[in-house]
Amino acid sequence: MQTLDPYSQNEQLTNSINGQVYETLVGRDRQLNLVPSLALDWQQVSPTLWQMHLRPGVKFHGGQPFTADDVVFSVERAKDPASGIRVYASALGQVRKIDALTVEFALAQVNPIFLEHAALVQMMSKSWCEEHDAVKPQDFKGKDVRYTTFNANGTGPYMLVSREPDVKTVFKRNPNWWGRFEGNVRDVIYTPIKNDATRDAALLSGELDLVQDPAPQDLDRMRSTTGVKVLDGAENRVLFIGMDQARDELLYSSVKGRNPFKDVRVRRALYHAIDIETLRTSIMRGQAIPTGVLSPSPLGVFNDPEFERRLAFDLAKARALMAEAGYPDGFAVTLDCPNNRYINDEKICLALAAMWARIGVKVNVNAQPRALFFPKAEKLDVSMYLLGWGGAITDEEVTLTPVLRSRGANGVGYFNWGDYKNPKLDELAAASSVEPDPGKRAALIKAALREHGEQVHHIPLHRQVIPWAMRSNVEAVHRPDNWLEWRWISVK
Repeated sequence: MQTLDPYSQNEQLTNSINGQVYETLVGRDRQLNLVPSLALDWQQVSPTLWQMHLRPGVKFHGGQPFTADDVVFSVERAKDPASGIRVYASALGQVRKIDALTVEFALAQVNPIFLEHAALVQMMSKSWCEEHDAVKPQDFKGKDVRYTTFNANGTGPYMLVSREPDVKTVFKRNPNWWGRFEGNVRDVIYTPIKNDATRDAALLSGELDLVQDPAPQDLDRMRSTTGVKVLDGAENRVLFIGMDQARDELLYSSVKGRNPFKDVRVRRALYHAIDIETLRTSIMRGQAIPTGVLSPSPLGVFNDPEFERRLAFDLAKARALMAEAGYPDGFAVTLDCPNNRYINDEKICLALAAMWARIGVKVNVNAQPRALFFPKAEKLDVSMYLLGWGGAITDEEVTLTPVLRSRGANGVGYFNWGDYKNPKLDELAAASSVEPDPGKRAALIKAALREHGEQVHHIPLHRQVIPWAMRSNVEAVHRPDNWLEWRWISVK
């Protein structure tokens, strides 16, 4: 995990660990259905007004009572420009306190997935943040450090004991939690082990109980090892390549005076040059589902096979497009890539570099740990990059607005690190965000994704298949959002 501040980094592993300490108004069950959490119930008073009644008697780990004041504070704090979840908090509109245990959300426009957004903002204590000079979230990309970076105070089932970044973070069960534990885990020690072989060996030796990211090359051995078992499942997460389409000259390229990625023929050539089947079999060892759309789940495109179809692997076509665009001999460019975030992320980048070399594009892979990669990319200090996107929500809204739209106010397009601007795409996506009619909304989403695909603003790769490996005496619930809920774990 990168920080204990629940708004600083919108990154799934960090969110999921913080989610054991901090809770949201709306939660999720084992099948990802929305269920009451800190909000007991809710009602849509009008198309743009929601009301929630809060759970009484809930206390933060520090003893502070959870009230409507904390909800108002948390949503406003999450809207801060330094927040990685600003776009989701902004989608909740203006929150107002009605009484100590009632809040209203007044929306500027209809939000078809209001409750989905409400399940993303973890609640913090207003008085605790004020006491510790943490009213604003940590600015991670600016290398800011706040009290919330290393300390936590939520209402959730587990409490922070200690944190040593890159060494271990220790948690213990919250004896005063309002909910019901379905597992028997009292203490959790989260230990980051960056090396695949070392991490997997620690599980096989019994040093670890559960590993969320076993190396694909070790899975067969784990499946046949006594005392170890593997749980498989497709994750709601799509991996893709982004390109700087804004600058007149790339920051990291051999091309001077122009930007090759502004030309859709170059972007299309790179797409045609990807041998996705080799990537799936040789690099991912089958732990990947190729796709042709930037949607974490097929449900996001309504299971429409049109969007799953990829551009064909065609080197001749790719070379012709490169020549047509004025780059018959290719060019050199740097690809920024995390090396400890996605399954085989650095290996994917190296494999792509080898594939693109066949059309003359010489790629320098700059692979870095997540803690360095994300702040660099968030400052748009990239020419080309690998990113993944996903989570519990399968609705395409949570990809269209933060990732595919032009960068704008309130977090819109914040993760459009290629900084392209497509007015047609923006218009379609923005309309889908506020369209209450399901049929019309589906048509708008599909039209936006077609425009994105035609312009090849990103190059889709695959959806991850996530295996969890664990000792045979461990029982855990594997969810498609790759979220390990500790209160459901039993160790026999």
